[in-house]
Amino acid sequence: MTTATVTETPVRASRRPALDWRLRFGVLSLIWGFSFLLIKVGTEAFAPFQVTLGRLVFGTLVLAAAMVVKRERLPRGVRTWGQLAVAGFLLNALPFSLFAYAELTIPSTLAGICNATSPLWGMLLSLVALSEDRPTRVRVAGLGLGFLGVLTVLGAWQGFSGLDARGTAMALLASLSYPVGWIYVRRTLAGVGYSHISLTGAQLLLATLQLAVVTPLFAGIPTHIEVLPLLAVAALGALGTGVAVLLQYGLVAEVGPTTAQMVTYFIPVIATGAGIAVLGESVSWSTPAGAVVVLAGAALTQVRRGA
Repeated sequence: MTTATVTETPVRASRRPALDWRLRFGVLSLIWGFSFLLIKVGTEAFAPFQVTLGRLVFGTLVLAAAMVVKRERLPRGVRTWGQLAVAGFLLNALPFSLFAYAELTIPSTLAGICNATSPLWGMLLSLVALSEDRPTRVRVAGLGLGFLGVLTVLGAWQGFSGLDARGTAMALLASLSYPVGWIYVRRTLAGVGYSHISLTGAQLLLATLQLAVVTPLFAGIPTHIEVLPLLAVAALGALGTGVAVLLQYGLVAEVGPTTAQMVTYFIPVIATGAGIAVLGESVSWSTPAGAVVVLAGAALTQVRRGA
């Protein structure tokens, strides 16, 4: 999945990790790329809110274990916890739930490609919300190219025939939720003085509590549990949320946020391959072609002035 943490500040590691950063980069790409397949498998037996709640529970447990190992403490202060609650909603509870609902009616391949639009939404929003982030011709061109790719994926010239509009809209809204959350975090939680693991652990805990309140009201409690979907949800949470966050943190600390964010461009490729190979999903020529255009546009939107 796209980045879902509460800090983008690189922190230099005190010692060199045992695994080369390229290997960890590849593992992170695989984990997030397969997340959309795991969501699809999970929704075969569980309601979307149940999938999201399970994902957050397992992800929070991984962060809690990491905090114990590193002897980290949860942040303090009512204001900080309130801001983390908003961050947890925008970066976890809302997009995770939207993707789960979307995959009831759209293939995991399309959900993965919709996820790649986050950098496009991010640039569009930053032009409005972040006065220091000024546009360049290259970035504006990338924005236009990216959304042209989206229209290609959706088959706009065919009148979007055969496309579930509701599911696709939910996936795009989930992708939009990430940059909204990033901008909120940048404006409220930057420089609060707590570690990445501490903030993210608290963020996931609050998102879990939000889903724990909502899920019984709208989805109830599962009456029958199947092993494979349960394992998919457990893997989605423990790996796709917990371990992935820790891997990303290590990458940002070692190679910087710019290189670490490039994982975004591998996710739709892996998600498409997994959906076709494992789930037998079919795609038309416009899906991979449009995805390439989306990724090219997203890459251009990340080019900074003077780079």
